Amino acid sequence: MVSAPNHSIDVLIRKLESIAPLFDEERRAIEGLSVTVRPMKAGQDLVRDQDRPSQCCLILEGWACRYKLLKTGKRQIFSFHIPGDIPDLQSLHLSVMDHSVSTLTPATVALIPHHGLHELTARFPRIAAAFWRDTLVDAAIFREWMVGMGRRSATQAIAHQFCEMYLKLQAVGLAEDHIYKLPVTQSDIADALGMTNVHVNRVLKDLREKGLITLMRNTLQIHDWEEFTRLCEFDPTYLHLEQQAA
Repeated sequence: MVSAPNHSIDVLIRKLESIAPLFDEERRAIEGLSVTVRPMKAGQDLVRDQDRPSQCCLILEGWACRYKLLKTGKRQIFSFHIPGDIPDLQSLHLSVMDHSVSTLTPATVALIPHHGLHELTARFPRIAAAFWRDTLVDAAIFREWMVGMGRRSATQAIAHQFCEMYLKLQAVGLAEDHIYKLPVTQSDIADALGMTNVHVNRVLKDLREKGLITLMRNTLQIHDWEEFTRLCEFDPTYLHLEQQAA
């Protein structure tokens, strides 16, 4: 592990500013956090179910997910996470983890001690409010995923997830023109939406054949945003972004 340069925390500032405005003094305070940077391999747990962590993990590069394993070995993914996300932020106030967080790709994370975050949020109530808003947005995303698994067709659920990831990535400067890196596997999508790999493959093939998307070399392009969002009834309100794609 190595100490992080100040600019490594900029991704957190971009994430928070995508959902809440920050003052210059607040940005400087976030930049002053003491963090440690760690490279991670794909499929490596950042924190495990039943752990009692003393730090939070900020994703600097790569993708991660929240998940839980059943005794049968089946995995349920609860959420995907991109640079700027702190997927275990709840450990700041909940002492025991009730699920695990793992990398989906090779990643770089910044480990932020809890005491540093407690001091930061005590000194800057607006930053505390931004973190609180972030957890509320997470809850809104969970609700949309529940609707997707319970009431949307497989095509709508996958399309809806693709729209969601585009706007989240666009908000932190990692996507534009309806094109973005999508390094998750069909198995990951299946585990997130309660489908089989075969079903996911069939839906992706159908979306390609209809000319709605191109998915090659882990890059997704949505060709007709309006038609695609109409297909899955996508309403971005639940993401509560300060800026949204046109």
